[in-house]
Amino acid sequence: MNRKIGAVSSIVNICAVTAFAVCMPFQFLFGDYLSSVLIALSFVPLIGALAERGKPESKTAGYIAMSFAGMYAVVIILVYFAQMTTVRLDSLSEQAASLLDYSKFGLFFNYDLLGYCFMALSTFFAGLTVRVDTKMDKALKWLLLIHGIFAVGCFILPMTGAFSADTAGAEWIGTAILEFWCVYFIPVGILSLIHFKRACPPCILPLTREA
Repeated sequence: MNRKIGAVSSIVNICAVTAFAVCMPFQFLFGDYLSSVLIALSFVPLIGALAERGKPESKTAGYIAMSFAGMYAVVIILVYFAQMTTVRLDSLSEQAASLLDYSKFGLFFNYDLLGYCFMALSTFFAGLTVRVDTKMDKALKWLLLIHGIFAVGCFILPMTGAFSADTAGAEWIGTAILEFWCVYFIPVGILSLIHFKRACPPCILPLTREA
């Protein structure tokens, strides 16, 4: 069951990241926000399943990875649920919009970057738990570990004011960075699916034994 959850979570994550990448160039904001929520919802069980597959000596790293995954999910879902509801449906004052509207590069945008900082930390510690039995496992491990580097930028950039509604081209720069992230993270989902599918074929069908 654990590996089946990991496989299904990988599939949902791949689809959600792909949808996020497709929606951005078309400025389909609701699609971006909804897919971001689905990324977060699928990421938590994905990390949990990776941690469960780890060796006994990697349990601490697995617990840390799951903790950061939960922190990431809470922050991200709060940010994007607010965009789909309060920001989209209510007539906000200019001051309220500058804080709540993600596209204004204000408070909630900074919270979003903080959330991705937690995600990067989660992937780093999850990478420490990956059992390396094949070259694909090794690739998955290194993609997760290297993804941890994003934590530094996501934590520091909001403090520098690098993104601002008054900065020329900030929106397109942000879109380019996120598209790069999507190109980077989709293979993580694919390799995770292969990791779980090999461990428990066929992964989507009911299991005849406990994983």
